[in-house]
Amino acid sequence: MQLVDAHCHFDFPEFDGVRDQVLDTARARGVEALVVPGVRRVDWDRVEALASPARGLWYCLGIHPWFVDEHSEQDLAVLEARLSARPEGCVGLGECGLDALHGDLAAQLPWFQAQIDIAAKLALPLVIHSVRSHDQVHGLLRSSGWSGRALVHGFSGSYQQARKLVDLGCFIGVGGVITHERARKTRDAIARLPLEALVLETDAPDMSPAGVAKGQNSPVYLLNVVQALAELRGGPVEAVAETLYDNVQRLYGWR
Repeated sequence: MQLVDAHCHFDFPEFDGVRDQVLDTARARGVEALVVPGVRRVDWDRVEALASPARGLWYCLGIHPWFVDEHSEQDLAVLEARLSARPEGCVGLGECGLDALHGDLAAQLPWFQAQIDIAAKLALPLVIHSVRSHDQVHGLLRSSGWSGRALVHGFSGSYQQARKLVDLGCFIGVGGVITHERARKTRDAIARLPLEALVLETDAPDMSPAGVAKGQNSPVYLLNVVQALAELRGGPVEAVAETLYDNVQRLYGWR
C-alpha cells in the first residue's frame, strides 16, 4: 500500500531527536509522504527547513485560528509573497480556519477570509481547521465563490455538514477519531461519504487513534486509520488505500 499523511505536525518538538526513526518506521508501514502545515509566522522558517520532497516531506504555510492575535496584516502580505514564490515542496495554504472552542470566532473570521482570498488568487489548496464551525466554514467558502481544492482536516461532525462541504469540492480529513467507538456521529459520516472525498491524516502528535496515548500520535499509526476505515466501510483495505492515495494526489496537485 502507498499512504500519504495529508496533515502531520512533524515539525513539533515531540519529534525532535526521533524524526529519522519515525520516518523510517512509517515508511516500512507504507507511508511514503507527509504534509506539514505551518500554523504561525514564527514557525514558517522551521517548517520550510524541514521540507524535503526527495524524502517525502512537503509543507503548507498559514495562520491558524488559535494564533491570529499574534499576527498583523503585514503577516498576511508576507504569507502571500512567500506562497507566490512557489517554494519547492510547498503544496498549499494552511493551516487556517475557525475554532468555536478556542478564542473569539468573530475575530478569526477576517483572517480565514483573507487566507481564502490568497489561496484563490494563487490557485493553491486550502488546509482548513474547523472545530464546531463547519457551517461557518461552509458559508464563507460559498460566499467567496470557492471553486478550488480544500481539505477540512480532522473532521468531527455530522454527515449533513460533511456532505455540504464535499458538495463545495472539499476533501474530508480522516484520522484517529474514527478508531474510537464512541465517535458515532463522525464514524457514521465517514462511512456514508463518497470514498473519493476522503483523505488520510494523523494530525500527529495529536488526534491519537485508539490504543495510543494522548499526545503520542505519529505517522507510524496512519496504517491503523486506513485499516479502521476499510473495516468501517466494509471494503478491502488495499482498494480503500488505493483510492485515498489518488485523492491526496488530486488534493495537493501531484497529478
